[in-house]
Amino acid sequence: MDKVVLAYSGGLDTSIIIPWLKENYGYEVIAMCADLGQGEELAGLEEKALRSGAGKVYIEDVREEFVRDYIFPVLRAGAIYEGKYLLGTSFARPLIARKLVEIAEKEGATAVAHGATGKGNDQVRFEVSVKALNPELKIIAPWREWDIKSREDAIEYAQKHNVPVPVTKKSIYSRDRNLWHLSHEGGELEDPMQEPKDEMYLLTVPPEKAPDHPTYVEIEYEQGVPVAIDGQMMGPVELIEKLNHLAGANGVGIVSLVENRLVGMKSRGVYECPGGTVLFTSHRELENLTLDRRTMHFKEQVAILYAELVYDGLWFSQLKEALDAFVAKTQETVTGKVRVKLYKGNCTPVGAESPYSLYRHDLATFGESDFYNQKDAEGFINLFGLPLKVRALMERKVGKR
Repeated sequence: MDKVVLAYSGGLDTSIIIPWLKENYGYEVIAMCADLGQGEELAGLEEKALRSGAGKVYIEDVREEFVRDYIFPVLRAGAIYEGKYLLGTSFARPLIARKLVEIAEKEGATAVAHGATGKGNDQVRFEVSVKALNPELKIIAPWREWDIKSREDAIEYAQKHNVPVPVTKKSIYSRDRNLWHLSHEGGELEDPMQEPKDEMYLLTVPPEKAPDHPTYVEIEYEQGVPVAIDGQMMGPVELIEKLNHLAGANGVGIVSLVENRLVGMKSRGVYECPGGTVLFTSHRELENLTLDRRTMHFKEQVAILYAELVYDGLWFSQLKEALDAFVAKTQETVTGKVRVKLYKGNCTPVGAESPYSLYRHDLATFGESDFYNQKDAEGFINLFGLPLKVRALMERKVGKR
């Protein structure tokens, strides 16, 4: 019997995909769940997959790999999609795809499958990643094939095939959670005019209900990678969990946006990314101190392209690999400490220091300086403005002025 490895979450959709694959393809189904920090969502997952008909179940703890090899590279690149989205779902998918391929090769499977719908970005992210890693594998996307159109259809199918369906009340929101963020879609959020409800938030206190006093946090970096909080060295997973707690308690990290999906439509989502917001803010502040003007401005352009590549699922592309090399070079001096103030939804840098700081008090001061001769500026301005002066003289000569 041929084998298929399914990206399994334990939700209704991926649970019914197990008997559907057996019924329609005759495969032995191997369920694979990547532990990205979903927490209690993983409880009872193995038993549920087996009861749904899976022949084998893998639950892969990839949290440290997720932070080290996926989150931190995006952080160092400064990549934020459309100025708001910190890419929490986007860079989780290529890691899941990598694990699907690894297990498929280990088990001798001929196919992989996923539960992403035909309207979303995730189908692209999963599939182009699999193609990049093992182009020989067949890819099955049931949502593009089956006749199931609604949650009611899915429940009916589950009952007919003895798939355990939880009797708890379903949230009106479609959510994706990992160490980095929690996304919300659906419900009233589908109307861009509607404000998200306070009870929707799970990681973050609504800013109005946050404490009336600020919390100060100091983040330490080594070559663009965060390594310590308030002087205490931490592993990558522990560090993000700590920041999620501190920032979330102060209402930091809520983002609401209407984004342009790769497949051509706009969608409205709300993201909670408390720890990530602190890291992006503090990392940028340290770069302000340690990168020269041209490098920093070019890196800002790279960040836009980098974010689009990650959002579009092109994690394993040659271009992203080349951009990673550029980013790594820029981060060689991004070492130091940044102090931020967390207060009612705001994350404000209030201090930074680095042994590689390019800031010099004797240059920046308005007082006397032996390092900078202000008279030198006259010759610089004359040369810098020379093209403008020449053009103006020409226009005057031909009567345009």
